[in-house]
Amino acid sequence: MGNHLPEFRAAARRIDRRQFVTRTGAAAVLAFAAHLPTAGAASARRLNPRDITKNPFTLGVASGDPLPETALLWTRLAPEPYAADSGLPAERVEVEWEVAHDERFAQVVKSGSATAHPEFHHSVRVEVPGLTSDRVYHYRFRAGTWISPAGRTRTAPGAGSAPGRLRFATLSCQAYYHGYFTAYEHLAAEDLDVVVHLGDYLYEYAVAADGGSRKYTDRKLPAHYNKETITLEDYRLRYGLYKSDPDLMAAHAAHPFVVTWDDHETENNYADATPENDVPPEEFLLRRAAAYRAYWENQPLRAPQQPNGPDMRLYRRLAFGRLAQFDILDTRQYRSNQVQGANWQVPGAESKDPKRTMTGATQERWLIDGWKSSAATWNLLAQQVTFSQRRDRPGAGFKLSMDAWDGYTASRGRVLNGAKTAGIDNLMVLTGDVHVGYGFDLKEDFDDPKSRTVGTEIATTSVSSGMDGAEKPPNWSNLTSANPHMRYYNGRRGYTTFALTPDRATVTFNTLTAVTKPGSALTRAASFVTEAGKPGLTPA
Repeated sequence: MGNHLPEFRAAARRIDRRQFVTRTGAAAVLAFAAHLPTAGAASARRLNPRDITKNPFTLGVASGDPLPETALLWTRLAPEPYAADSGLPAERVEVEWEVAHDERFAQVVKSGSATAHPEFHHSVRVEVPGLTSDRVYHYRFRAGTWISPAGRTRTAPGAGSAPGRLRFATLSCQAYYHGYFTAYEHLAAEDLDVVVHLGDYLYEYAVAADGGSRKYTDRKLPAHYNKETITLEDYRLRYGLYKSDPDLMAAHAAHPFVVTWDDHETENNYADATPENDVPPEEFLLRRAAAYRAYWENQPLRAPQQPNGPDMRLYRRLAFGRLAQFDILDTRQYRSNQVQGANWQVPGAESKDPKRTMTGATQERWLIDGWKSSAATWNLLAQQVTFSQRRDRPGAGFKLSMDAWDGYTASRGRVLNGAKTAGIDNLMVLTGDVHVGYGFDLKEDFDDPKSRTVGTEIATTSVSSGMDGAEKPPNWSNLTSANPHMRYYNGRRGYTTFALTPDRATVTFNTLTAVTKPGSALTRAASFVTEAGKPGLTPA
């Protein structure tokens, strides 16, 4: 049992279990426990920013979810990022911000102030209006005499525009204790318009004093990291650890991010209100409320994503003119529970049950309706777990992952049929989770290798999870021979970059030799092309 905030605990005692597990009842009662600033009134005493005696910008800056004429900017004040209160009293702080055309801030175009509320752990988010579409801007914050590092962001192209190119990257899965975030060091230097993070931004597991595989000899992490995250304080502390990493900070400062979660931001392999471990649903939803709240506080997300108790509307849509539409999914919060756990199992009637869902009915309708109205050349489905069929070995008796879309085949079929009905010609699924790089041709019928190819799937490898990995993992031969639609498989760490034009998409898998020691060089391991109107991957 976690030591949850008293308000969270009191809410749980007031809720009938059957009502709680519907989520709707839970959200209604837990909403009061969110510790929101009081509407129309000062919620806490004001701290004079000049009384802040240590650098409060230890977690850097970030921007996210680019729109044509607005930029979403984020920071969090944390003079002591490894402390529960981040080194600040429970008082609100006024933070100034400015946006400029140039990195020296000689041409400031927008400026203002925002309040860092203690209820939101002194996080700050600013939606800056009135900007020019498809343009680079530089931004920074000021609190008292302290000035944050400068960030670089870019607005999206206008709704009716026809951009000639879009450059973006995907990455996922960054277990702090499995190695250094060297991938981010290289990512920060890439020429990109946006970065898409596909989940497992942090892990709930304990981090030892030496940082695990990082094997620190020059520091010792506080003992409170050496336990699993359960409470709001636990999750907030964990974000303080992760976001203080200099390579992660550099990447956030260099590019706007689009983020979605997977399981480890809350708990491994959870499904909707069902936890991995045998705890009461109301106890797990308290944990989920804490995890979602900390995620919101520490990510560059816009106002519609603010959580309500244990619920958070994370699925959303972003357009880059008529060139690309990103549909960002949440495949954790609404899914049916995994069949026979989340392990690899021989598929049966239960995994094929048409009532099973990966997305929930509402999100599924939203996705397909959005495709029907899409005018984009490229439709990019940003989501978490492997979408394509993935048999573990050739021949009869093969197993499939029940945590991936293979455990939800009817749900996958409805999504593919929805894309077909909507006339989506250039579907590209963007995937995280698996700690390896995959390239798949999406098949109309995965059991028939000769069936029509209807799109592509690119699974990006992990930033650090799984430690160093190998170019050909032990199951490489089995997976590549059992899945002829698998066009690429590499088990090293890194990230994936994309260059879209109206005619083609070029995909490059970037890998690192090692993450258990810092400073690994980057290798452009492989590149593929898919032509507009001709789905499928071809070596570049």
